[in-house]
Amino acid sequence: MLTPLDIQNKTFKKSLFGYNKKAVSTFLSEIIEDYEKIYRENIEYKDKISMLSEQIRQFNSMEETLKSTLLIAQKTAEEVTLNARRKADIIIEEAEFEKNSIIQKAHEDVKIIKEEYEYIQKEIYIFKTRLESFLEAQKLSLNEFYNDINNSNSHYEDDNSNGKNEYNTENEEKSDKIGLFSGQSETNSQ
Repeated sequence: MLTPLDIQNKTFKKSLFGYNKKAVSTFLSEIIEDYEKIYRENIEYKDKISMLSEQIRQFNSMEETLKSTLLIAQKTAEEVTLNARRKADIIIEEAEFEKNSIIQKAHEDVKIIKEEYEYIQKEIYIFKTRLESFLEAQKLSLNEFYNDINNSNSHYEDDNSNGKNEYNTENEEKSDKIGLFSGQSETNSQ
């Protein structure tokens, strides 16, 4: 490309009837001036283009960095989500297992309590039956005892009417009382 200096230093050969030197020089001066202006603008534009190209490279580099960062962030978010789901699944599994074991233990406890309840009912029934039998036996024993007393009293009355003295009556009463106490001790020992 021609520089303004190339234009300024350009010389032409003279011919016999050549161009008007003054008009050519004036025209060349105008061309040099305009060309210098265009040449400077061209350099400025090249500098601007170079600077903008550098900025574009930086922006492209930043864009690549942002893309890679965004991809990493997206992958990390997916991994975090996946790990959270796995942990949630593990927690749910553990909760299910614990729930099942609690329910199983509750069923076993209920079974044990039912067995204990049934055992206690049987024991109460056995105790009630034994108590009723014991009370019935005591009742029979007391009835026999009272029957014996009544029979003894009727013999006593018969003896008194036959004319025994008071001394014999007192001795019989004492022996009856002794028999009464010995009968109670036999009943208590049963």
